[in-house]
Amino acid sequence: MADAVAGKRIRVLLVDDHGVVRRGLRGYLELLDDIEVVGEAENGLIGVEMSAELSPDVVLMDIVMPQLDGIGAIARIKAAQPKVQVVALTSFIEEDKVLAALESGASGFILKDADADDVAAAIRAAHNDEVHLDPAAARVLAKGMRTQEVADRLSLSPVTVRTYVERSMEKLGAVTRTHAVAMAFAIGAL
Repeated sequence: MADAVAGKRIRVLLVDDHGVVRRGLRGYLELLDDIEVVGEAENGLIGVEMSAELSPDVVLMDIVMPQLDGIGAIARIKAAQPKVQVVALTSFIEEDKVLAALESGASGFILKDADADDVAAAIRAAHNDEVHLDPAAARVLAKGMRTQEVADRLSLSPVTVRTYVERSMEKLGAVTRTHAVAMAFAIGAL
């Protein structure tokens, strides 16, 4: 929120093929003092074009869309505008979707059923050059990988992985990684 205090708002482009999702996100984000929605696009191809035209700080990108999916759109945006941050926003939590989004250049991954405040937190984190993963996207950790293996697979530093593991565990109230995995299975998240 430091930028809002300084008068600079985070400029966000919304890219999703569902108009009701875009309108809902816009309605919520426009209530925030530090975020400004500068445009909306209904598919990845238009999203890439609008990103080039509007130069947003952050693009909130759906993954599954017509004409050009979010993974392809993220890669094109990052190739043309490396400083633009992209947060993947999707209903799909499959490991291949999480990894593909991060490998294409997304700096965050959040589910559409996330709390609205979590969506704003993901935008703010991306704007601050931080990786933000929805706790459910941390499924990769449940496969028993060591911190370094997860870091290598997601192209993150081990410190970043440890931070996200710790934050996820705190949210779950878990004491160990094993406890966190057990809790995730118990609630049906894995």
